[in-house]
Amino acid sequence: MTRSVSGGTEPAPARIALSGVSKGFRHGAGEIETLALKDFSLSVPAGEFVSILGPSGCGKTSVLRLVDGLVSPDSGSVLVGGQPPKPGPDMGFVFQGFRLIPWATAQDNVAFALTATGLDQQQRADRAAHYLELVGLKGFARAYPGELSGGMKQRVALARAFASEPATLLMDEPFTSVDAQTRELMQTELLKLWARRRATVLFVTHSVDEAIMLADRVVLMSPRPGRVIEEITVGLPHPRWEYDVHTNPRFIELRAYLWAAIRNLVLNDPSSDFYAAPGSRHLA
Repeated sequence: MTRSVSGGTEPAPARIALSGVSKGFRHGAGEIETLALKDFSLSVPAGEFVSILGPSGCGKTSVLRLVDGLVSPDSGSVLVGGQPPKPGPDMGFVFQGFRLIPWATAQDNVAFALTATGLDQQQRADRAAHYLELVGLKGFARAYPGELSGGMKQRVALARAFASEPATLLMDEPFTSVDAQTRELMQTELLKLWARRRATVLFVTHSVDEAIMLADRVVLMSPRPGRVIEEITVGLPHPRWEYDVHTNPRFIELRAYLWAAIRNLVLNDPSSDFYAAPGSRHLA
């Protein structure tokens, strides 16, 4: 495994640590039919924003499910804050879909995520209102999901995830359901929210541009069964909403490198639809 990370200092203690993790999925009580991850190892210190990038079907979402405690590894270990993971208010999750309660207002959707925090009803309402204001939805607190655009729904989902002020935030391609313009705006909203509290973030994406734009480090995964094949420090200055990241020479360099790496992985993967496709050439 190649690790393109900065050296010279002792690594920070890990908030998230996966070591030698393998995970397969069975149908019914049968044998393992799909090995999603094999010997997957990753260490993420507290406060770091990590993007996970790789070919389709390489096990990126499985990593999040393991970290959230929704599934258990077949082998290896998963620790969050030094303990086996379990879902709870200290672990936020933003999904591909909005997953809002249709009969609840925007504020009530956010407040619902705070029911396990020990806050009373007024405290939950106040915090929900605060985070809706942070994502620019102060005037839509009483609106129902059916009255909101896709981008506004995703902002409610972001507010809901951050409202419990989790130490760990897991994000599974959260912006795929919105248009390109809204996606860029949502990336900025996310970075601003993250800058306030510096939660530890694992962000799954298929977008090279998005991975670089958001993260401190990009983790590149192999085709299934997924494993870490490279970790790349982004090295772009923060705050990234104050300048055009896309014109930065470092961004351009990383974008070209990662696109080439993913292309090579896909073209050389026998299980890929593009393997041996007319006009493709296989790379050693």
